[in-house]
Amino acid sequence: MDHEKVLALFDRQMRLGAQPDEPGARIERVGGVVRHIGPPGSWHGVLWSDLDEDTVDAAIAEQVRLFTELGGEAEWKTYSHDRPADLPERLAAAGFVAEERETLLVAETAVLPLDTAPPEGVRLLPVTDEEHIALVEAVHAQAFESERSVIGHQIRQQLANDPGTVPAVLAMAGDEPVSAARLELHPGTDFASLWGGGTVPAWRGRGIYRALVAYRVRIAAERGFSYVQVDASEYSRPILERLGFEALGTTTPYVWEASGTDAH
Repeated sequence: MDHEKVLALFDRQMRLGAQPDEPGARIERVGGVVRHIGPPGSWHGVLWSDLDEDTVDAAIAEQVRLFTELGGEAEWKTYSHDRPADLPERLAAAGFVAEERETLLVAETAVLPLDTAPPEGVRLLPVTDEEHIALVEAVHAQAFESERSVIGHQIRQQLANDPGTVPAVLAMAGDEPVSAARLELHPGTDFASLWGGGTVPAWRGRGIYRALVAYRVRIAAERGFSYVQVDASEYSRPILERLGFEALGTTTPYVWEASGTDAH
């Protein structure tokens, strides 16, 4: 894979060319910043920036002003190739708080192994209705303490916006949900994204996660997407790299909470 070429394509299509992710949201391009503004009570954040030492501080101050006005929590998602090089330090100085760094992994759907099967006794189930969503939430309640309501909301939005696709997949051992993961297809781009892969502790290390990756990549390939992208944790990165994903850099969210502005 030509890393520089694919990274430039990712920036152009997925960050600079991002589309609103729910009704009532909008994308704003102001100066050297592209930001997502959600409806009241929803998510806001910076998706892309092209700044330098002369423009960065004013741009950060403008986002702080806007996010404070909107209230709640917002995010500036940084990538390791963003400029200026000290953007993370400037965000931290302005009151943004860094969350866990992840690795930006990308693979070509044409070269990934798509025939990986789940272990014996486990079947994969496409998520298509509210009963399935409840099972996904049950998995995430065990795998990730803070993810339950978030993933349910995301899947409901995807089903509402594109009922013809499969936004998530469940792994079932009999009647017990043991793993789940989400898929996002990005129309008008070459990329699909894998999110929210989680397995309950007792079922980890058996190959279920690899099977969920293959299941979702098959869907992306069938829908004509050339690349699959993951923001990978240190736990999932080695698994994905063994499957054929390649690291293009790292990404770190910087979070702003308007309720904490007095301390900044």
